[in-house]
Amino acid sequence: MSMDNRGKDPIQEGSLRSVVTSSDHLPQPTQLSRYESQKRRDWNTFGQYLSNQRPPVGISQCNSTHVLEFLRYLDQFGKTKVHFNGCVYFGQPEPPGPCTCPLKQAWGSLDALIGRLRAAYEENGGLPETNPFASGSIRVYLREVRDSQAKARGIPYKKKKKRPNRSLMKPSSDTSSSIPLHQS
Repeated sequence: MSMDNRGKDPIQEGSLRSVVTSSDHLPQPTQLSRYESQKRRDWNTFGQYLSNQRPPVGISQCNSTHVLEFLRYLDQFGKTKVHFNGCVYFGQPEPPGPCTCPLKQAWGSLDALIGRLRAAYEENGGLPETNPFASGSIRVYLREVRDSQAKARGIPYKKKKKRPNRSLMKPSSDTSSSIPLHQS
C-alpha cells in the first residue's frame, strides 16, 4: 500500500512547506544552553535589584557590599531549613518535627549563582580586577554559609578529593604484580 495525499488539504500542505523553506533562509537566533539562560536571568535579576535600590546603583558603581546585600535579600526566597544554635533540632540531619527556624538559600545555590554572576560581569565588559563577585569578602561569606548550614544539619562539609584518572596513569613497574617473575 503506497502513501498518497488523499484526504489532505493541498493548500495547508503547500503553505506549511513554504513557511518551513522560507524560514530556512532567515538567520535563526541561537538556542542558549541552560547555563547561559540561567546566567542571563541571574544577571538581569541582579541588575533589577540594583536599580530598585534607593538611590539606584549602576553596575559600574556596584561593589562587594551590594553583592552581599543581594545574597542576604535572596534568603527570603530560600527553601532550605537552617536551624538556629538553640533549636532542639540543631545538628540533626532529619528532624522529626517542625520548628520556627528560617528557610534560607542553600549554600550550593549561592555558590553557583556567584559563579554565574562572576562570569556574566566579565562578559558584560567588567574587568576581572574589579569584579565584585570575585571579592574575598564574597568567598568568606560563602564559606561561613556553608559551614553554618553543615553544622545546623549535623553533617560536616567535606571537600571532595580529586581522584586520579586511572586510564591515564602509566602501569607501575614494581614487583607487586600478581604474575610471578620466577617460577621455582
